[in-house]
Amino acid sequence: MTGIGVVRNDPRHDKARIQLAQKVAATGVKNRHVLEAIATVPRHVFVDEALDPSAYDDSALPIGHSQTISKPSVVARMIELLIRPKKDMGKVLEIGTGCGYQAALLSLVATEVYSIERIRPLHDMARHKLRPFRIPNLRLIYGDGLKGLPEAAPFDGIILAAAGLGIPDPLLDQLAIGGRLVAPVAKSDEKQQLVMIERVSSQRYQRTVLEEVFFVPLQSGTV
Repeated sequence: MTGIGVVRNDPRHDKARIQLAQKVAATGVKNRHVLEAIATVPRHVFVDEALDPSAYDDSALPIGHSQTISKPSVVARMIELLIRPKKDMGKVLEIGTGCGYQAALLSLVATEVYSIERIRPLHDMARHKLRPFRIPNLRLIYGDGLKGLPEAAPFDGIILAAAGLGIPDPLLDQLAIGGRLVAPVAKSDEKQQLVMIERVSSQRYQRTVLEEVFFVPLQSGTV
């Protein structure tokens, strides 16, 4: 796991982190590297101090600006889907940094992680929260995630932390052949489904629709 020795935790929370990883495993997540990441990254660091008692619950929590830190089991499920069987996870693009928790997890399972946030105060907050960990393979970008990051493409994995009516074409274009994109997609009846897209060739993509989920809306532009 890249950077496993970089992300440290307050010893007082060791038991809570391990128990959270056990809860996540009980939901069906099996990938050892993903579970180790859940057991390593101190989730309480990424939420408001007032929410500390709930930091290791398997639940979404508010982080301000009408955004949330997603349920750990859902985050782990999406990261697990991103990982191709018997393949190392190379370069990953995250759309929606939020508070930085998922970016920290991704840094432990991928060679390189680029994370884009469109809300400036959240970008600044994530940078502040992640700075003490000195994660060498993580880059945070303030910008419009719907445009992706063409200067760093192609990506072996792309993960979206917000739900749109479809997958933006620039993100599909920036997915490497053989790579995977995992995202929640909104349906017309206001329900959302988790979708995994694999790029089979330069012109062909394979789409797999999975379980129902609930995420904040995917939006364009910067604020």
